[in-house]
Amino acid sequence: MRNFGRRPDVKLNSMTAGGLLRGAAVALAALLTGCAGYSGSDLIAGKSTVAEIQASMGVPAEKLALPGGDSVWYYPRGPLGRHTFAVTLGPDGVLRGIEQRLTMENVAKLVQGRSTAKEVRELLGPPPTVRPFPRLQRYVWIYPMQLVEERRILWVQFSSDDIAREIIETHDYESDPPSGAGSDGMN
Repeated sequence: MRNFGRRPDVKLNSMTAGGLLRGAAVALAALLTGCAGYSGSDLIAGKSTVAEIQASMGVPAEKLALPGGDSVWYYPRGPLGRHTFAVTLGPDGVLRGIEQRLTMENVAKLVQGRSTAKEVRELLGPPPTVRPFPRLQRYVWIYPMQLVEERRILWVQFSSDDIAREIIETHDYESDPPSGAGSDGMN
C-alpha cells in the first residue's frame, strides 16, 4: 500500500487507484461529449437531421426563416453568451453548416449609420442583453465575445428607426480578475 502524503491514516490500494482512474476517464468522456453539444462539432453537414441537431445542441434560442426555404437556428453559448452558433438547415431539415457568429470578421461587417437591427440580429444572433435609453430614444444590444484568450464586448446602439448609430467594441474589463492589494508592488 502506498501513502500519498495526505493523512497517514488514509491509504489507497491499487483497487482504489484503478477506480479513480476509471472515474477520471468517465468524467473526461462526459466533458468531451458536453463540448460536442456546445458547438455542434459532433454534427455532420449534409447528413445530420433536425432531431440529431436538437439532441446534440438542444432547443435554439431563436429560429429565422430565410428566402428559399433555408432556416438559421441560433444557439448562444458560454458564460454570458460569449459564443453564438448559427446552425443553417435546408428546407429538407438537413444541416448545411454551423458557424460561430460572434467574431471580429462579422463585427467588421457592421456599418454605423446604415446597418439595421434586423441585419445585426441575422448576422450575430439574438443579443444576450438589451438596454433601453428612453430619453435618447435609443436602445443598445450588448454582445459579450470570447476571442481566443481575450474577452471582448460589443455595444450596438440603435435609434428609434432601428439603424445602428454607434458600434463600440472593446476589451471586457468587467470580466478581468480583480486586482488585489499589492499587485502593483505597492501596499
